[in-house]
Amino acid sequence: MKLVLTEFLTLDGVAQGPGSATEDTSDGFDRGGWLVPYLDEAFVRRTSEWLDAADGLLFGRRTYEAFARDWPAITDPGDPFAKRMNTLPKYVVSSILTEGEWNPTTVLPGDPVVTVGELLRRPGRELQIHGSSRLGDALLAAGLVDTVRLAVAPTVLRTGRRLLAGAGPATGLRLTGHEATPSGLLLLEYEVTGPAPLAEFDGVAQFA
Repeated sequence: MKLVLTEFLTLDGVAQGPGSATEDTSDGFDRGGWLVPYLDEAFVRRTSEWLDAADGLLFGRRTYEAFARDWPAITDPGDPFAKRMNTLPKYVVSSILTEGEWNPTTVLPGDPVVTVGELLRRPGRELQIHGSSRLGDALLAAGLVDTVRLAVAPTVLRTGRRLLAGAGPATGLRLTGHEATPSGLLLLEYEVTGPAPLAEFDGVAQFA
């Protein structure tokens, strides 16, 4: 399987609490719900296509517990995501949980680089990380992420947990898809290419 990191974030890189004011208030965060004003049909269509490619969902414990609380309560048959979110196999990286209540769930204990690496050797299409920015950051730094998909909202929060803020090697990516929605969201897709290319600027002639 390929590992895909899917994140919603602000222009200044905050990934915390996109869906509501109470989604994630850890560390005193009080600016949640920043994605909601920009949701439109183009966003729903594209993110639904992204989810169509998933054969499994991967979470860190914090995001898993929030999703396990909220998604089973969404039973509207017209919701474009609920059935798939609730029925796809779910994997949660945790040294605290021993089982999950949002079925079907498998708990992955131990070093996530090892346990997720073993999971990726199974046949399948995409294992998608949704939210779980710290886990996604760690797996990207470890070289396990194949694709990064971002929905970037035109807002600046100046506080909150940011995506890709941890230590690790420089990583290169190649833009493979981009779209601006009518509400102003940027939907971006990148292929991870390996170590980031670094070079000295040698003047305008460098681009001739």
